[in-house]
Amino acid sequence: MSERIKVALSSEFLTSVASLPRDVQRRVAVWANRFRNDPDAIASTLAAIPNALDPKMALAPFDDGYAAVVARDESGTACLALYAGSVDAAQEWGARKRCAVNERTGALQVYDGAPDVEKTRGRRTAALFAEVPDESLLALGVPEEQLALTRSLKNADAFARRRDAFPPDAAEALSWLVEGEPLEEVLKAYGREDSQSCARTVARALEGARTLASFTVVEGEDELLRMMAAPLEKWRVFLHPTQRRAVERDYSGPALVLGCAGSGKTVVALHRAKRLASQLRDRERILFTTFTANLATDIRARLRQICPAAEMKKIDVVHFDAWVAQYLRENGYRARLVYGDELYELWEQAARAADLKGEYSVEFYMEEYDRVVAAQEAFTREKYFAASRTGRGTGLDRKKRAQIWKVFEKYQTLMKERNCRDINTAAYECRALATRPNQTPRYRHIIVDEAQDLSPNAFRLLRALAGPEGPNDLFIVGDSRQRIYKNRAVLSQCGVNVRGRSSRLRVNYRTTAEIRRTALALITGLSFDNLDDALEPEESCVSLTHGAPPEIRVYKSANEELDAVVARIRELVDAGVPRGNLCVVARTKSLLEPFATALDDAGFGSYRIRTDRSDELDRDGVRLATLHRVKGLEFQYVFVVSVNKNVVPLASALDRTDDVSYEEGLAAERRLLYVAITRAQKGAWLSACGKPSEFLDVLRRG
Repeated sequence: MSERIKVALSSEFLTSVASLPRDVQRRVAVWANRFRNDPDAIASTLAAIPNALDPKMALAPFDDGYAAVVARDESGTACLALYAGSVDAAQEWGARKRCAVNERTGALQVYDGAPDVEKTRGRRTAALFAEVPDESLLALGVPEEQLALTRSLKNADAFARRRDAFPPDAAEALSWLVEGEPLEEVLKAYGREDSQSCARTVARALEGARTLASFTVVEGEDELLRMMAAPLEKWRVFLHPTQRRAVERDYSGPALVLGCAGSGKTVVALHRAKRLASQLRDRERILFTTFTANLATDIRARLRQICPAAEMKKIDVVHFDAWVAQYLRENGYRARLVYGDELYELWEQAARAADLKGEYSVEFYMEEYDRVVAAQEAFTREKYFAASRTGRGTGLDRKKRAQIWKVFEKYQTLMKERNCRDINTAAYECRALATRPNQTPRYRHIIVDEAQDLSPNAFRLLRALAGPEGPNDLFIVGDSRQRIYKNRAVLSQCGVNVRGRSSRLRVNYRTTAEIRRTALALITGLSFDNLDDALEPEESCVSLTHGAPPEIRVYKSANEELDAVVARIRELVDAGVPRGNLCVVARTKSLLEPFATALDDAGFGSYRIRTDRSDELDRDGVRLATLHRVKGLEFQYVFVVSVNKNVVPLASALDRTDDVSYEEGLAAERRLLYVAITRAQKGAWLSACGKPSEFLDVLRRG
């Protein structure tokens, strides 16, 4: 085999493999390995495709009745696997496709050659792209022979019907125009900047970020086998150019990546961890952390899918609270971290001991301590008096602060007596330990996922663990629109300077445009920060897929709702949707129990996604999860059930101490439901029984 030949698989090839029977998929894997090892030998088996538009297209049989479509560069320097299917399907696919390097963008493209134009239906209307000059369309990557098709599209629905005819990069650029993005901004993002760097050959194009968003050059057998074993898990292989830039760039200090739901922020963080781990020396290590235990568990499982064992050993994947508890133990502290009812009882006792006659609620003290005392490290009476309370709804003069401090002082005493800590106090003590004289930085790199949910204390500690600011020290990804806990950190106030080193992901790969638009209605009108000291602009994101809007149903009784959900799940399973790609979501665990019983009785099986382990993909059964637990996951279809009054929003989650606290709680519940809906790839269902949540009216209007 010539060493010069590059062998690459397209994203479409992996998609087509996934639709084949399992036994045929195994034979495709064997064929693909032969293709990688000896493309010249495969070339000897190629057969011409009758009436093919592109002479480079050829059939490569790999099994009785099945074949792959391959293309070989005229120069002989590259071979491409583009599609796999039955011989008839492969011939039909290969006959209408072209594979070429776009002379304007340098990207390798596969697209429908000479496609039929859209037929005008009804009265004549202005074309969708009437205001876009031909030269601009070409600059965006639209092949010249598709200009007529582009000009024939009358509206967004027509574009959605024909989107797959275009090369993926051109379709993405056109999607932005459909969304109303100004042409000059789309040209800036998708047009080629340097005319001298344009690739002319397939082999050269395969080095470019734009091509690598939909092609992968196969380097080794292990890598190939991993891809072929899970052909739909494309996040392992393909990165959008903006994702790739964030992964591969060397930063002079902390870096921040923001992105809408479904934009692949976690994917970027995973690949960043892999890249940095491959460069570590000696005993250098990486900390990969996030706010919740279940997300850390999922991240660890996904890292194992892309990292060799040697790299994996260099990455500590642990959620923030667990790391804090471990560090305290390592340094001789015996204090436990306390949460929930135990923490609440501690505050109740502190309030009773201070004898303030119930002037403020326990929830008020907890919030004041977390968001003023702990957030500003005002752990003494004098510092609390000087602390800012901007954003707190209940006004306090110096006399009232003095009274409240008695509760805080008693609370601190109780923590010491019971040998326990809340997480923010513990993080403060960890930072004191980590910044002792002669301490060396514990980690060479720190990666933070779902950063919007971490507290100021967390970021101050992470800054200390990374040592003085240096190259590639902190890599942070997040989205304040998905903040579902009450923490709120301003990075610059925590010693984390990301100015000039931030980027944004704006393409939604997961959720259809219809689901995204409906979900956005929940959070429209709320303000969002950029995880630093500025507000976020209105969301600017494009979804690459289309489908039906979410279904919203209200039933007279819980049994009626239960029967309807099970019936809809039966329809999807009968249509071939794997049960593991269906998820029933509710606000609390107890609300899921009747659905688990009904699904088991119906023969579908149920599998509860828990906080202490990742989703076991090989386990059959419809998934069940709370609104909080479903964060970070995705499914083809999501059923959000029991969206009832006083359940969503949950009455006990709303602090009625003052109007500001109440509105903050309500906004958090809106974001929580938004996150759950945006887990859906193809379809979302929201249902209630009895009195529905007011949020359903918001969604209907959206």
